[in-house]
Amino acid sequence: MAENKDGQEKTEEPTAKKLEDAKKKSQVARSRELNTMAVTLAGAISLVTMSDHFEEGLRGLMTNNFSLKRDDLYDPMAMLVHLSDALQDALWMLAPFFLILMAIAILASVSLGGLAFSMQAIAPKFNKLNPITGMKRVFSLKGLMELVKALLKFMLIATATGSILWLSIGDLIGLSQLEITPALAEVGSLVGNSFIILASTLILIALMDIPFQLWDHKRQMRMTRQEVRDEMKNTEGRPEVKSRIRALQREMAQRRMMGEVPKADVVVTNPTHYAVAIKYDQDSMAAPKVVAKGKELVAANIKKIAQENNVLLIESPMLARAIYFSTEINHSIPTGLYLAVAKLLAYVFQLQIYRKNGGDMPLMPDDFPVPEEYQHD
Repeated sequence: MAENKDGQEKTEEPTAKKLEDAKKKSQVARSRELNTMAVTLAGAISLVTMSDHFEEGLRGLMTNNFSLKRDDLYDPMAMLVHLSDALQDALWMLAPFFLILMAIAILASVSLGGLAFSMQAIAPKFNKLNPITGMKRVFSLKGLMELVKALLKFMLIATATGSILWLSIGDLIGLSQLEITPALAEVGSLVGNSFIILASTLILIALMDIPFQLWDHKRQMRMTRQEVRDEMKNTEGRPEVKSRIRALQREMAQRRMMGEVPKADVVVTNPTHYAVAIKYDQDSMAAPKVVAKGKELVAANIKKIAQENNVLLIESPMLARAIYFSTEINHSIPTGLYLAVAKLLAYVFQLQIYRKNGGDMPLMPDDFPVPEEYQHD
């Protein structure tokens, strides 16, 4: 089990912040074997597929720079000019090949751990010059894995080389019977195909190395329980900051709640300590819903907003307390209070009809029956 410098076991999975901070320092999973395999195989395939391009370029290079004019023999700068032209032509000929290898190298590098660049990663670290630390790395699990990979690469490449030579012995002997031009073409084909086969053997090494690098990176990123607790404390902030955040959240929630009061059908009050705003829409609600509630100062603000928006206020201390203690905001009232609230809303809707159309004024109910289990003194 991995341990930190204090000897504590790293038993916890790395947090998102831990992984993000590690990525900023370029501490991500990387596989050198994947990079080597990708670049070598891409180079082999590119050399074979671009053989005509290289043949044409070399022919032009030889023709232009090994065919000297008579005046060139008496010009001391002529050879320097030819050398400069040859270098320029060679660079243009090799540029597509180098661009392919560069693109493959970048893609192979970022495919495992993603794109990560940090100046800290390239800064000199003098602690790596410590021979004791170096010996620890050599005899570590990672050092053992590197030794196994080196031995395996040697055996694979040696086996593949021997197999290729054994299978191609007939073609190699047959070269002696060919003319120089077809013989060179056959040699190029044999060398190119052998190069691709040898490069393909590195795929096995990469397939073995990638899972190990992912596991080893995850092992190194593991944290102790104390590190997790410290990170949570630093992330969430100091107690006074968290308290201020909670206060702001309560303030925002209360502001949203007060915005629902003008939409209520009725506000039931204590009359001074509690206030509950109720809304009911037969088309969209299965039961009446509490859209706002509060006590003391909040209750006073609810009543003030209700009066300003012509929302009916009904004084019923027992019903107000029952709804306040039994129902959360934006929740339907419990079934035990259906009868009392239905009686209340019936009076409210009758009063609205009376104010709109006139007629006999409805009488205020004497009582709103609240079951004993919902009564609060």
